[in-house]
Amino acid sequence: MMFGTSRVDSAPRAPVMVSEAMRTVTASARDVADTDTTVLLLGESGTGKEVVARFIHEHSPRAAGPWVSLSCAAMPLDLLERELFGAETSGPAEGVSVVRGCFERARGGTLLLDEISELPPLLQSKLLRALETKSVLRVGGLSAVHVDVRLVSTCSRDLRSAVAAGAFRADLYYRLCVFPIVIPPLRERREDIEPLAHHFVNRVAGELGRPAPVLSAAALATLDAHHFEGNVRELRNLIERALIRCRQTVVEATDLFFDPRMEPFTPGPAGANEANWELPVDLAELERLAIKEALRRVGGNRTHAARLLGISLRTLRNKLRAWRESGVPAYAMLAEDSGALCQDRDAPVARSSQSKAGERAA
Repeated sequence: MMFGTSRVDSAPRAPVMVSEAMRTVTASARDVADTDTTVLLLGESGTGKEVVARFIHEHSPRAAGPWVSLSCAAMPLDLLERELFGAETSGPAEGVSVVRGCFERARGGTLLLDEISELPPLLQSKLLRALETKSVLRVGGLSAVHVDVRLVSTCSRDLRSAVAAGAFRADLYYRLCVFPIVIPPLRERREDIEPLAHHFVNRVAGELGRPAPVLSAAALATLDAHHFEGNVRELRNLIERALIRCRQTVVEATDLFFDPRMEPFTPGPAGANEANWELPVDLAELERLAIKEALRRVGGNRTHAARLLGISLRTLRNKLRAWRESGVPAYAMLAEDSGALCQDRDAPVARSSQSKAGERAA
């Protein structure tokens, strides 16, 4: 991910699986859900670690509480510290202004720290202290604030190697790795490919406002033969591209457009590409996909999404507003997938109206 930011979400999710490996994962998740034990989810990028984390939250005594997630990947240290622990500022005119961090926003619920291995050393020590004392000290604050959260972390790297190399604190590792769950890559549980593909066909078709087509036997065979280096996320993207290209009632193998970065390139005769090339999707849908992906990467933060897209924040706001006002299904899909999009959050330290109301009530 280019940036990390937090989002509060309420959409229920559950793993889609038939494989024995994922049944074991789900059973472990259900066992630990009843406790407040800290969980570490391990697995390659795109395997569905966040879905399992959400499953744990939904089946825990904290299910009625908030669900807050934060990506620790490639976010500037000062912004990450504020987003995680909160901040206090004071001035002669406005007095003390408080921005509540993820720990406070997740009070009574679950906090997911995605890609915990990317947490800078300075914040590793602060996180360890927060776990030990069940309190946080806001940036610029003078007194600790009690917090009550259940922590779940994910990691796609070998965290033990990071500990051995001195890049990750050993004491924090043991605090996080109380109950580890390893999620296998999709290529090692190929029996899950077909049910996942059908699940994504129905979901994407609904997002696009179209009837769900059927996957042909040839399309399913093509999916089953693919290596899926990008795991479940790659399968989801593949199905979305197929449904955009296919306007028929059946998705054929020829409608499956694999990521060109993962496929060998075979050049045709000179001039053939220029003569026969055509855009697989119209520009409006291509733009929607680019904006959706940027918002997904940054957890719905529009300031970071605009920076990632290379456009101004005003341009991004105008496009989202136009989609919302015209009732285009794309806006609803962006809002659902990006989580924080509907909260009108422009920066990690911006105060939402909900937070302000909560502070006044407090």
